[in-house]
This record gives sequence, structure tokens and C-alpha cells, in this order.
Amino acid sequence: MERLNKERLKILETKLKDLFPHSMQMYGYIFQKNRIKSDHVHVFVDCWPDFRVVLCNSCEKEGSHYEEMCLFTKDGDISKNILGAINIIDWSKFFVLGTSLGDEDAVMVVASDRKAQGNKVAVCHMMTLQDPSCLPRVDRETEAKISSLDETHSDLVNKTWKFGAEEHSLGKIRNMIRHYPSCCMMCTQKQLPIAWILTYPSGAMGMMYTLPEHRGQGLAKALVISMSRRLHAQGYPVYCFVEEGNSVLQPLQRPGLY
Repeated sequence: MERLNKERLKILETKLKDLFPHSMQMYGYIFQKNRIKSDHVHVFVDCWPDFRVVLCNSCEKEGSHYEEMCLFTKDGDISKNILGAINIIDWSKFFVLGTSLGDEDAVMVVASDRKAQGNKVAVCHMMTLQDPSCLPRVDRETEAKISSLDETHSDLVNKTWKFGAEEHSLGKIRNMIRHYPSCCMMCTQKQLPIAWILTYPSGAMGMMYTLPEHRGQGLAKALVISMSRRLHAQGYPVYCFVEEGNSVLQPLQRPGLY
């Protein structure tokens, strides 16, 4: 596969936008890479300019033992042949691969062929902002408490994240806070965040969390609305992934995410 340079990444961004909503996650990676000097994100295509497959490889730093990958195909199907032919994936390392649910069998077959263990971590539904005008208002008192996270909050976010509490996840979260948009609700007395939401390298909103003692006050909803408006104003694709069965799904639909 061929690694894309800065000029071709700009062209790829335009091409992927024409393939919404299927390409939204990959578009989010390219959108941020074209604007933010962040972590080590590398983008590959099977051929250029008439690509069929795009692979994005993201790691917290060079030489990291943890990588995240996103794979996009124009036809919407990742076949065993396509995945098996990608020779830049190191199947001996631990990595997370984001694909559609229909690609699970192909991924597991290739992993087995490469003598690698595969595990489906979660099934998520993509929710996108269709119409920003549908977003309700956040009252002034609540909005005055909304701020952005800073790197000193990394440890708190890491300890409360479902997949956190590890050294590699702490580095990932610190990198996200340093480079990408975030929103948090501050406790005015302690000047500490009590609820927050971050942006992944893919541009998706995520890691939303409210401290248990502050739940039931609509803080998460207010943060989703505020973050959605902020991302939309900056030209981001506004979307998130909600894990199947998560009770947060319905409250998110009301602010305008579907």
C-alpha cells in the first residue's frame, strides 16, 4: 500500500466527504490530520488516485506497542482477500481495528490465518448530527460552567474510562486533551471537572463521563449539545459511537443526534 503525503491527504479529504455517511469515521481522521499536528497518524491507500481501500494507523508515539487502525473500503465490504493483502499490518502486535459489524467474519478469518487472537470488544451504533438547528439551548448558568479539559485532568479521565487505567491509555488521553476539542463541566468550588466529553483522533465525540455524585442533572446532555455546536462551527463532522445497550442512547437522540 502507498502512504499519502500532505497534498494527497487534502485531496483524499474531499473525496471522502462525497462518500458520507459511510466514510465519516475515516474522514474524521483525515480532517484532523490535515489541521492538527498531533500524534503519529499514517494514512495508506491501495492505489492512487483511484483508491478502493484506505487504512489509517494511529499510535500514541513511534515504537508504541499499542495501535489503533481504521479501515475503509469504497464498496463497504472488507473481504478476506482485501484484508489479507494488506502487508503493513503487524499481526504480532496488539492493535484495535475499527470496522463495520459485517466485516467481523473476514477479520477473524485473517487473524486466524496469521495466528493472531481476535476479540470483538464492543458493538457500537454511529449517531450523527443531521441538523444543528435542532439542538436545544443550554441555560446560561449551566453554560457558564462549561470549560475545556487540560492535561492535568488526564489521570482522572483515564481512571474513569472503561478501557483506561493503563499506561498506554493515559498517553492516549493526554494526547487527545492536548490536541483535540474537549468540553467539561467544572465544579466552581474545587475547580475540578465533574463531567466531560472528548474528541477521538477520528473526530468522533467520546469518553463521556459524569462523576456518580453529579448524575441526574442533565450535565452529559449539556456537554453533548455544547460540543456538537463547537465542532460544527469548526467544520468537523459531528458524530459519536454509542455502545449497543447503553442507556445514554435515548438522551443523545433528543439533542439532535440520530
